[in-house]
Amino acid sequence: MELRAVADLAPDERTALFERDAGVADARDTARDIVGRVREEGDVALRQLSKEFDDVDVGNLDITDEAERAYERLDADLRDHVETAAANIEAFHEAQLPDDWRREFDDRELGRRYRPLERVGAYVPGGTAAYPSSALMGVIPAKVAGVDHVAVATPPAADLNDTTLAAIHVAGADAVYQVGGAQAIAALAYGTETVARVQKIVGPGNRFVTAAKAEVREDCEIDFLAGPSEVLVVADDTADPELVAADLVAQAEHDPNASVVAVTDDEATGEAIVEAAHEQAADRDRREVIEQAFENDASGVFVARSMSEAVLFAAEYAAEHLSIQADEDEELLERIDVGGSVFLGPFSPVAAGDYAAGPNHVLPTGGLAKTHGGLSVDHFLVSQTVQRLDRDALSGIADTVTALAEAEGLEAHAESVRKRFEE
Repeated sequence: MELRAVADLAPDERTALFERDAGVADARDTARDIVGRVREEGDVALRQLSKEFDDVDVGNLDITDEAERAYERLDADLRDHVETAAANIEAFHEAQLPDDWRREFDDRELGRRYRPLERVGAYVPGGTAAYPSSALMGVIPAKVAGVDHVAVATPPAADLNDTTLAAIHVAGADAVYQVGGAQAIAALAYGTETVARVQKIVGPGNRFVTAAKAEVREDCEIDFLAGPSEVLVVADDTADPELVAADLVAQAEHDPNASVVAVTDDEATGEAIVEAAHEQAADRDRREVIEQAFENDASGVFVARSMSEAVLFAAEYAAEHLSIQADEDEELLERIDVGGSVFLGPFSPVAAGDYAAGPNHVLPTGGLAKTHGGLSVDHFLVSQTVQRLDRDALSGIADTVTALAEAEGLEAHAESVRKRFEE
C-alpha cells in the first residue's frame, strides 16, 4: 500500500475502487452448485460439504444445548463483557421500535401497524476468526422486534468457539446449527431434515456466503449482500496518522478480501498514514491477512487536492464504515450522505461499533451504502396500513375513486363504490 493521488487514478483503478464486489461474482457458480446440492440432499449434503470445506466430520447439526453449556463454561469476566455488549446493543435497537398509529384524515381513519416476522435465520461467520459480536448483532435486533424463532448457523469446527456459542446464547437464539458457508444459507432458506426453513436470512459472511444469499433471495428474504469488511477514513492535517492507520489495520485483519482506504487533503498526513499502517501491521498476529488486504485493488491511501475532492471520493466510495477524523467532522458529515455507519472523531474507533457501542455492525458493502442502511429492527418487521371509512368519508372521495377507476377501465371498482350509496 502506497500513497496515490486521487486525480491520477486511471479509469480501471477507479472501477476497482468504486465498483468493487470483493470476488462475489466469481463465487456465484460455486454457490449455485452448493445451494442445489443442499436443496436436493438435505442433511447429507450439509455433512459432506462440512467435510469438504471445513475438514470437520459433523455429528449433531443441532448444537442449541451446546451454546448454553458454553455460556456456563465461559470465563466469568469475559461473560460479563459479552453481556455488557449485548445490553448496549439491545438498548440501541429498542430505541428503533416504531409505534403503531391511527389518525383522522378528513373523517378517514387511517393508520399503520407493525408485526414481526415469525422465523428468521442469522448467519454468524467463523473460519479463520471467531465472531461472537456477529451473533449479538444478528440475533438481538430480531428478538427486540419480537421474532418468535431465531435460528443461528455458524461454521463447524473440531473445537467450537465457546465465546461465539455463549454470545449466541446471551443474544437469545432459539436454535443453533453448526453449518457454515453457502450450504448454511441454503439450509436456512429451504430447510433440511434438521434445519427449519426461515422467512429471512441476515448476517455477514465471506464471498461464498454473500453469493449464496444472492442465489436464494427469490425464495427467501435477505437483509442485503454484505461481503468482506471495508473502511474509509477521511482525514485532514489534524488527524493522528497512528490512529488512522490503526483503524485500517483493524479492518484489514478481518479478511484478505477486506478493503481499507484513507483519503486526506494533506500529503504529509497521507505519507505518515502509509508508514504507520505498515509498521503496525508488522506487529499483528494476522500480519499475512492484513498485508493481503492492503494489496487489494479496492484498498489504498489517497491524497486529494482539496477536502471537497476528498468528500466526493468518500461519497462515491460509499463505505461500510466511514470514519471522519478531521477538525470539522460535523461539517464533513453533512456533506457526505453515504456510509453504512459513521464514526466521528479520534476516540470513535470502528472497533467500538464492531463490538459494544450499540449500533449494528452488519452493514452494506460494495457501495450498497448508497441505497441501503445497516441491519436494524426494521428488517424484522412487516408493516400494515389500516383504513376505516364511514359513509360520509367515503362519500367525500367517491367521485374521485369512480372517475379514476373508470379512467383505468376498471368498471367493477367504480361500481363497488356506487353500490354503497344505492337506495
